[in-house]
Amino acid sequence: MAITIRQAQISDIQAMQNANLNNLPENYQLKYYMYHILSWPEASYVATTTDGPEQFDENEDVQIKYVKDIKGDPAYVNHNEKIVGYALAKMEDDPDAEDKTPHGHVTSLSVMRTYRRQGIAEKLMRQALYALTETFQAEYVSLHVRKSNRAALHLYRDTLQFEVLSIEKSYYADGEDAYSMKKLLKLDELLPSSFQKAEAVDDLEQDLLDGIDDE
Repeated sequence: MAITIRQAQISDIQAMQNANLNNLPENYQLKYYMYHILSWPEASYVATTTDGPEQFDENEDVQIKYVKDIKGDPAYVNHNEKIVGYALAKMEDDPDAEDKTPHGHVTSLSVMRTYRRQGIAEKLMRQALYALTETFQAEYVSLHVRKSNRAALHLYRDTLQFEVLSIEKSYYADGEDAYSMKKLLKLDELLPSSFQKAEAVDDLEQDLLDGIDDE
């Protein structure tokens, strides 16, 4: 089933909260999601999917779209479209912060359990990091992750190349420690062609210059 990564909208906030409540112990009120999306509309993303393929009536050559009854299911934002993950990000906006360098912060990342191990979390993060850099000129991004969350730590440290700055004792409400992490942002390194398996593009001008240098 195809997964679509798109920019989060105000109409998505209940479904985003649903993905949060079902997966994470750190929960937020709806107004907090709204605050992110209204203040930094390009910074947060959702992963959506549809319920199933279009079907055909056996007796008539008429295409029938499979439409789920979404009444009462907070995962759905439209008929046949549901949110299965999100990345909630923002720019640092604390006027009292010592560091005045423009930088972003990833507030929350969540993917529903049945949709994990498909690279969705990485795609959501890369979209958010690119937007923070291109749109808001963030020079770096920060986040916190539970010490016990080995999967998230692997994503941030090994895949996305965040560095661990420190361990913050009892950062979470239940007393668990957090890794404080940071990644320097460079726009050219965040382009899709930089991390996708793209084919090399011939650069005739550079080839000619290389040929001159060799002579």
